[in-house]
Amino acid sequence: MSNASTGGAAPKVTIMRSQLSRARGMGAAGSGVHHWKVERITAIALVPLTTWFIYAVLHLLGAPQAGVHRFVHNPWNAVLLLAIVTMTFHHMQLGLQVVLEDYVSNHKWQMASLLLNKAVALILGLLCVVSILRMAFTA
Repeated sequence: MSNASTGGAAPKVTIMRSQLSRARGMGAAGSGVHHWKVERITAIALVPLTTWFIYAVLHLLGAPQAGVHRFVHNPWNAVLLLAIVTMTFHHMQLGLQVVLEDYVSNHKWQMASLLLNKAVALILGLLCVVSILRMAFTA
């Protein structure tokens, strides 16, 4: 039988493939692993950093401004402050990204909210970094 006699429709071919083989290469399968790992790494890094930060805040409680300035002027303390700021804002941005991707269904609003999330995290993080660096490098 030719295609002309069947009305021009192509013959239907049944392919027997598993669900997994049909899903491979089609979409985000596996792309979220990196996001998940980075979120977990930042969470693990924040445990000792937060412990140190709480100790530092309790140690500086009631200290004059000059004492806080001397504390941040110490290179180890400045580096640890920079690390906690970086990890905190990156972890926050990653967590909010997951929430926004899951609960904002309109694609345009989702893209706008994801960009706003990244921008706010970046700007606030940079403000903190600049403040720490100013205190660390001024006499």
